[in-house]
Amino acid sequence: MTTIPAATRWAATPEVLPLERASVSLIDRDRTRPFLLLHGGAGPGSVAGFGDLLAARTHSRVLIPTHPGFAGTERPDDLAGIPALAQLYADLLDRLDVWDVTVVGNSIGGWIAAELALLGSPRVSGAVLVNAVGLEVPEHPITDVAGLAPDELAALSFKEPARFPVRQKPDFAALAAYTRMTMSDPGLRERLTQLDLPVKVIWGAADGIALAAYGRAYADAIPGATFTLIDGAGHLPQLEAPEELLAAIGAER
Repeated sequence: MTTIPAATRWAATPEVLPLERASVSLIDRDRTRPFLLLHGGAGPGSVAGFGDLLAARTHSRVLIPTHPGFAGTERPDDLAGIPALAQLYADLLDRLDVWDVTVVGNSIGGWIAAELALLGSPRVSGAVLVNAVGLEVPEHPITDVAGLAPDELAALSFKEPARFPVRQKPDFAALAAYTRMTMSDPGLRERLTQLDLPVKVIWGAADGIALAAYGRAYADAIPGATFTLIDGAGHLPQLEAPEELLAAIGAER
């Protein structure tokens, strides 16, 4: 089974692109077919290796931005909230002039992907939500991870935590700036009913942060969305089961 270590080294130096709201640090794997790959609270390193795999195996262009405020990047004080990040990435796609983009997001990256899809940009042709948060599901609340030790967080994040010995906490300060650590928006479910875009919801079955039942509720909230469960992964399928995630995305051709 292919695995991607949590501490995967980036193979390229990010380019900093100044946009109207904020500058974005971006890795661009240009192989023509465009994907926008959005990280969660674990930071850009949690998706960088999968981005390399996606680009190499599908001959695609894979854009991997760092949300301003993560990984030592600057965040303007007025850039706050998940919808603001979604608009920032809509502006990024305009700046790069890319079309037919599939947005893939993990955790809060999935939430951003959902909000970006709701903006109705003609540049976005589909969305893939991987263990996304953002939806309010009272019967299956998201686990509050703010006070957990690294080992406790790893136990909730991975099916096999021992395979990922690096115990680095998420950047809670950056997370709080965008989510206020609530991890959900009560109005998102109603807005998702208006989404007219192909959406795939993909879930690591062993996720202890957002349970599989939460993922099914996410898919049920989006007209026409599909739901795929990956048995060999938890909250970060791109690290634990990258081959299975690649197949579930259906990107290979």
